[in-house]
Amino acid sequence: MPTATPTPGKELLDPDNHLLVLIDFQSQMAFATGSIDAVILRNNAALISRAAAGFNVPTILTTVAEKSFSGPMFGEITEAFPGQPMLDRTSMNTWEDAAVIDRVNEIGRGRVVLAGLWTSVCIVGPALSAIEQGFEVFFIADACGDVSEEAHERAVQRMIQAGARPMTSLQYLLELQRDWARTRTYEMTTGIAKKFGGAYGHGIVYAKTMFGASEGD
Repeated sequence: MPTATPTPGKELLDPDNHLLVLIDFQSQMAFATGSIDAVILRNNAALISRAAAGFNVPTILTTVAEKSFSGPMFGEITEAFPGQPMLDRTSMNTWEDAAVIDRVNEIGRGRVVLAGLWTSVCIVGPALSAIEQGFEVFFIADACGDVSEEAHERAVQRMIQAGARPMTSLQYLLELQRDWARTRTYEMTTGIAKKFGGAYGHGIVYAKTMFGASEGD
């Protein structure tokens, strides 16, 4: 029988064991996205961006044909990474862009988390490519979108079958925090949750306002 110990599993994410790639969160891509409401998509993109920035997770921001066709990246993302260069591509598959791959290799982490538009093209492409090259791949399913629910779901299934691991935006934030006794990031994490965490965020506001409660109590 195995012996239980109070240690986290190796498959859990922490700020030091992965990089985040945010792909094609742009106007032209969002216009045709039908699998998720645009307001929810932008909210979730903001949530994971602020989580990554707050926990100092190395993050790559990349667009496709920004100037000529697709438009700028969502402000909710760029505001979280002020002054960070945008890597603009011609390839639909981010993993085929030399500048992006140079940055991946410069960061030097073997675990990659993906989010962006569209799931069936711009997320499947790098997910399958990175897995084939030996990377562990996670994707934030509710921070991805496609032209239809069918397109999104088939892409999700295809990535899972290839070995990618799905997660959600709020899960990403809370997995990085993982222990409310980590006081250095407590206020940041609950602040992000209050602003972008939906009903959970409202619950935090209510508990703190009415009872002065905190998750560490």
